[in-house]
Amino acid sequence: MENTLGLEIIEVVEQAAIASSKWMGKGEKNIADQVAVEAMRERMNKIHMRGRIVIGEGERDDAPMLYIGEEVGICTQENAAAFCNPDELVEIDIAVDPCEGTNLVAYGQNGSMAVLAISEKGGLFAAPDFYMKKLAAPPVAKGHVDINKSATENLKILSDCMGRAIEELVVVVMDRPRHKDLIQEIRTAGARVRLISDGDVSAAISCAFSGTNIHALMGIGAAPEGVISAAALECIGGHFQGQLIYDPEVVKTGLIGESRESNIERLQSMGITDPDKVYNANQLASGQTLLFAACGITPGTLMEGVRFFGGGARTQSLVISSQSKTVRFVDTIHLFDQPKNLQLR
Repeated sequence: MENTLGLEIIEVVEQAAIASSKWMGKGEKNIADQVAVEAMRERMNKIHMRGRIVIGEGERDDAPMLYIGEEVGICTQENAAAFCNPDELVEIDIAVDPCEGTNLVAYGQNGSMAVLAISEKGGLFAAPDFYMKKLAAPPVAKGHVDINKSATENLKILSDCMGRAIEELVVVVMDRPRHKDLIQEIRTAGARVRLISDGDVSAAISCAFSGTNIHALMGIGAAPEGVISAAALECIGGHFQGQLIYDPEVVKTGLIGESRESNIERLQSMGITDPDKVYNANQLASGQTLLFAACGITPGTLMEGVRFFGGGARTQSLVISSQSKTVRFVDTIHLFDQPKNLQLR
């Protein structure tokens, strides 16, 4: 799959990032998201594949966004039989977030990116549009920290695994009212807290890379983004656990479904019989072949944002593959017109 789709998947996130970045700082988060979606769809529909969106912009038929269940790729078109050999057909499931951190783009803040994860058919957990309690940590702590333990206990375990004092650890938490007690507990334990307004996929992945000064992600965020994070961390051996949160009283910021009971019923209709189950990275991204790709829209911990110059733009992308066991940072110059100069640095 990597050999067939690798370069084209990079171009998918690059085109989405470039389109969205043109709206950076303009206060139009919905437009920044919409143009990223359109660019991502357009590029995916040029790839020789039959793709199915399992995590997208919602379960809405004929929606203007990349909706759950939408089919993409050349081989999904009406005349596909003329140029798609069934024996050579690549069928994949795709999780997308064309503009992870729309508010970050709208207000010119760091950390937004275009992101997707792909696997063979059936290899990604079709997470509902709910919230998810998350715990991400470095590979050295995999299987040692546990989402069922308190933040204090996990910080002690993380400190032992990394050979670092708790006071040296940095935990990323979404800046939300629901996390007031969690933030206080982390600080009381002695660790430092980095609050973010949006974009916890980047924070989760950063835990797996030394030098980012991010050692854990804790708290509740969106469930679909949890699956995308899990796919990346499964490829590189990082720790990730997620537990669906279906009670509106817990998240305090709105949730699909008006009540806890109706949300449980919805989960059961999706085949999720144990709503409180804790999923690890392999259960959320169980595919034998996983490919994760992201491109910075605004500057972030892992990647530069899109930088425009006369006649073109420069992007930086991250590609992680379970097949080749590689992590690639891809620096690309895009030529729109005849450039006046190409700056190396």
